[in-house]
Amino acid sequence: QVQLVESGGGLVQPGGSLRLSCAASGSIFSIWSRGWFRQAPGKQRELVARITSGGTTNYADSVKGRFSISRDNAKNTIYLQANSLKPEDTAVYYCNVRTATLDYWGQGTQVTVSS
Repeated sequence: QVQLVESGGGLVQPGGSLRLSCAASGSIFSIWSRGWFRQAPGKQRELVARITSGGTTNYADSVKGRFSISRDNAKNTIYLQANSLKPEDTAVYYCNVRTATLDYWGQGTQVTVSS
């Protein structure tokens, strides 16, 4: 059974940083990409950052230059380094693994940016 477990969320002041982690367990085949999405209250879930199986990354325009996605294949883990955080980054952040046939999701971790 596949499980994605996020960690690293919390409360941070504007301008601060957080590092989110997502550890995957179980067998996942034919992975196309791994990524991070977020959902703020009253808004749709949106892509934040993604890394393909080939290593190509892409980011939402709103986080370019501030966020960075990386992976550790040996640990089956992806990371999201979020710097220069803004109040509008406040949301539940979800880890995603996309395969040829399925999307896997973590349970989400809350990120709140507030003074």
